[in-house]
Amino acid sequence: MKRIFLVEDDKEIAKNLVLLLRSEGFTVTYASTRGEALSALAGNKFDLALIDISLPDGNGFTVCTEIKEAQDVPVIFLTASDDEASVVTGLNMGADDYITKPFRPRELIARIGTALRKSGRSPSAFELSGLHVDTASGVVKKDGVEVFLSALEYRLLLVFLNNPKRIITRNRLLDELWDAAGEFVNDNTLTVYIKRLREKIEHDPANPQIILTVRGTGYRLGDGYASE
Repeated sequence: MKRIFLVEDDKEIAKNLVLLLRSEGFTVTYASTRGEALSALAGNKFDLALIDISLPDGNGFTVCTEIKEAQDVPVIFLTASDDEASVVTGLNMGADDYITKPFRPRELIARIGTALRKSGRSPSAFELSGLHVDTASGVVKKDGVEVFLSALEYRLLLVFLNNPKRIITRNRLLDELWDAAGEFVNDNTLTVYIKRLREKIEHDPANPQIILTVRGTGYRLGDGYASE
């Protein structure tokens, strides 16, 4: 799973962003100040950073410079200001993009996907057994026909696509769905979601080729996986 570093001092915005990003299949590390951001950088590797320009103990411009020097990952600024000076300053500091608050969730996810693809850190599409998933647009198609998934079904599918060579335990999936739903998800609920997802994406849900059961352990993605 791709790792997002979120630096945002508004706790309510940060909470909503963490839920949104996790629902899209990202792992999120959160810091609310420049000091916390520097501490997190010391012990973690990231694929992309989302940085608020206004921080209580500094500004996002300096955090951007420090992130670029430490890991050279794509940086997207989150700012309440859309004045030209802030935009130009951010881009000159090495930022890859910026988005002005309040922003539309799907626009943010699309910009993250674009930045990851440009950096070579994320495939833009997945193919498996007639299933095509475009993570930039969030569109899922089976044999060329669009399939409409719920937010949790899409989240579940992304977990498998982002871990193509791993067996994923039921406990791991329960944690993922719990984070996305914001409420307790039990073992029976997971079984129901797996069943619903298979009914939508498999040619023969009774004999699945995309999401395979690993007896006594969990599930894994089927063979023939490809990304681009």
